[in-house]
Amino acid sequence: MNNRITLEELESYLWQSAVLLRTNIDAGSYKQYIFPLMFFKRICDVYDEETQAAVEKYGDDVEFYPEEELHTFIVPRGHHWRDVRQVTEDVGQAIVAAFRAIEKENGELLTGIFGDGAWTNKNRLPDRLLKDLLEHFSSRTLSLENCPEDELGQGYEYLIKKFADDSGHTAQEFYTNRTVVHLMTEILQPQSGESIYDPTCGSAGMLISCIAHLKARGQEWRNVHVYGQEINALTSAIGRMNLFLHGVEDFHIVNDDTLKNPAFIKNGQLMQFDLTLANPPYSIKQWDRAAFEGDKYGRNFLGTPPQGRADYAFFQHILKSMKPDTGRCAILFPHGVLFRNEEASMREKLIKSDLVDCVIGLGPNLFFNAPMEACIVICRMPGSKPAAHKGKILLINAVNEVTRKNAQSYLEDHHIRRIADAYNDYADIEGFARVITIGDTERYDYSLSIPLYISAPVDENPEELKSLDQCHADWLASSYEMHEEYDELLSMLGMGGETDAESEAE
Repeated sequence: MNNRITLEELESYLWQSAVLLRTNIDAGSYKQYIFPLMFFKRICDVYDEETQAAVEKYGDDVEFYPEEELHTFIVPRGHHWRDVRQVTEDVGQAIVAAFRAIEKENGELLTGIFGDGAWTNKNRLPDRLLKDLLEHFSSRTLSLENCPEDELGQGYEYLIKKFADDSGHTAQEFYTNRTVVHLMTEILQPQSGESIYDPTCGSAGMLISCIAHLKARGQEWRNVHVYGQEINALTSAIGRMNLFLHGVEDFHIVNDDTLKNPAFIKNGQLMQFDLTLANPPYSIKQWDRAAFEGDKYGRNFLGTPPQGRADYAFFQHILKSMKPDTGRCAILFPHGVLFRNEEASMREKLIKSDLVDCVIGLGPNLFFNAPMEACIVICRMPGSKPAAHKGKILLINAVNEVTRKNAQSYLEDHHIRRIADAYNDYADIEGFARVITIGDTERYDYSLSIPLYISAPVDENPEELKSLDQCHADWLASSYEMHEEYDELLSMLGMGGETDAESEAE
């Protein structure tokens, strides 16, 4: 009998578990309870599946084999899903006991992975509700045969997105628009055997996107080394579960503050990686600027960012974490990093270092509850930057490459393909892409605001409202042009002198 669960059935099954919580738990807290239960059920079902396989292979001799040789994860006696399911009172205590026993039995591999949800709070989670949840999850068997890793991983990602949709303002804490992530992955082209890093990894979606990229191309992915750090304990646990459910085993996810306590250190220096993807928290104000000013890892080589905006702190951390020969990164930033005056000196040093390879301007509304436009900054270390790219930066104006449907904005495959093709071609495309030199940026005081260099397409809808970034760039460009023409006029009249466009622009 075929018990294979279709993706549609899986998504419905997972979402219905959240529906059961709606009258008792705020939407922003669903993830704190649903993900651990789902992972607990998966572990136990796979444990049973592995037990059956071992019995079929070894027969009565199976008892002589150590459990760790037979099982991916060990489930201690008395703490299996079926044991917890039989409990009728103090169900929350039974769940917590099972979680802690499994974590302890499996050592560092699962330490803290089930989080610290308030399972024993009967006001929020009465026994009746927990019994309903257990019975709901018991209606399906989440074995590998019924639900292979890729399918369960897709279901898990679906649930992450649904929680983001439902929880509103908390969404971007653990979910980045996956179509944007796919674009970043397509640009960087992860390779088999490489090390992949995300210093603000959230639910590990960017790391998993790289694995999925390799799988889709039939390339070996099990030899990829995955590293991530996440400041939120629950979100880091969700990321670890996510990787396990996608079949990734060689990974290191650490719960800590990347700027304050970078987790991956080797011989007193930051570890370096082949590939880095990141969506750092935008312009955070609460961070230890004083410590960064004297950073012992040299992460302030461009300068110390202002207290009110830590964007360039994360930026420099990533650049210092790139291997000199293969290192490349794609970072999702607010457009402000391209032109803000308070970061001008750091941006000038960055551009002159020839690390910036490409800047992609994205359209609005690609982030939950945030109409802002963002950009992707692609950087490459000297050994990774093609000779034809050296001394140059490709700018891509992709603000119109977006589809909006049912209040959601996303990139379709043809959008991703057009942007990726423009990057691979690394050539001018009227109204869409332009290759500039480092010298070109000097004219605009090292601003990388895309509209300064790429004019809007001629057929652009004149009724369409421009973004603040577009208006700022248009005004800045006209200001620079006016001052250049004025200087030229003075020179023709023999009066000499220059005006300071930058001070006027400020």
